[in-house]
Amino acid sequence: MSNTIQFIRLGMLGGGQLGRMLLQKAADFDLRIAVLDPDPEAPCRYLCEEFVCGNFRDYQTVYDFGKKCDLMTIEIEHVNTEALFQLQKEGVKIHPSPEIIQLVQDKGLQKEFYKKHSIPTADFVLIENKSEISKHSSGFPWMQKLRKGGYDGKGVQPLKSATDLTAAFDDPSILEKMIPFTKEIAVIVSRNEKGDIVCFPSVEMEFNPEANLVEFLSSPAHISKAVEEKAESIATHLANELKLVGVLAVEFFLTANDELLVNEIAPRPHNSGHQTIEGNITSQYEQHLRAIYGMPLGNTSIVKPSVMINLLGEKNYSGNVLYEGMDEALKIPGVHVHLYGKKITKPFRKMGHVTVVNDSAAEAHRIARKLLSTIRVIAQSIKSSKNTYVGIIMGSQSDLYNAGSC
Repeated sequence: MSNTIQFIRLGMLGGGQLGRMLLQKAADFDLRIAVLDPDPEAPCRYLCEEFVCGNFRDYQTVYDFGKKCDLMTIEIEHVNTEALFQLQKEGVKIHPSPEIIQLVQDKGLQKEFYKKHSIPTADFVLIENKSEISKHSSGFPWMQKLRKGGYDGKGVQPLKSATDLTAAFDDPSILEKMIPFTKEIAVIVSRNEKGDIVCFPSVEMEFNPEANLVEFLSSPAHISKAVEEKAESIATHLANELKLVGVLAVEFFLTANDELLVNEIAPRPHNSGHQTIEGNITSQYEQHLRAIYGMPLGNTSIVKPSVMINLLGEKNYSGNVLYEGMDEALKIPGVHVHLYGKKITKPFRKMGHVTVVNDSAAEAHRIARKLLSTIRVIAQSIKSSKNTYVGIIMGSQSDLYNAGSC
């Protein structure tokens, strides 16, 4: 490791939970990191060397913040890329590059990139508004996805027939063929400036049908070696074509005939890599830092099978957060709790996650299922008990920080 990296000033756009976990790892390397976020009580607020409260979508705010940095990164994609392009011209290193961030901000550009570079993905057409959907009525059923602004399942609408058009979005969108997939898997790939590439083993995702958020994430994925190798090959191809520096999460649909189709990508630490903190030799957060600082990439091998569950706000509760059932959960060997520092809970808001590690993948999954009903994220309006943790830790009062922190 270079003995000069401690003198490199890193600026991070976004102060949500992904940034919080990145800062927790950065402390091990004694790194100097400044954070820009519009929420004065963002989850990163008290962990960084300097916190700047400001709008990361505003050109001047991002430019002025970046001029004080040697290196910049993101923990959310919804940032001002024009300022990043200018900073890059003036010599500030930016990883991932503004070109990648701009691509990821627009799902239509993503799909066209996949097509141009022979990356397998579901068939699609691009539309400008709702009225154009009728031109493609022969293609039902479709998934309509807003090109910009969607997150965590928002901005996605199934259109099974013409009768669903009343609920369709009237904005620039993708119409994507519905895929009868058997599983959703993800691979996180890392790449540095030298072009060295390392993949994390594939993970398998199960989604909450009501919230459309990951409910269980299992590592390793229950897939064949051939599928695993194919997923890593596609992720590697993507990272090279993008000229990525950092980590890239690649989400796939797996079909019944073992075809892999890229669904979406995220050029930053991602929800599908939370379990790497305890489950792998190197975490996705350490790997991102290693990549952008030019350090050797770490070993991503699995230490033990693991299952991650998101801690979501209960749907009937809003207010100052309480964590119910935590004592019972913490008595179980292999249970690791991560709270994100958000003091306000709302229905389905990501408040934390729990990773279960065990020698047996089946046992880890059994424990994780038990934890779903053991830990409840509620509000202080409910009478607390001895097994209730009061959320007095500092945190965000805005939903903005879930927007790119999936």
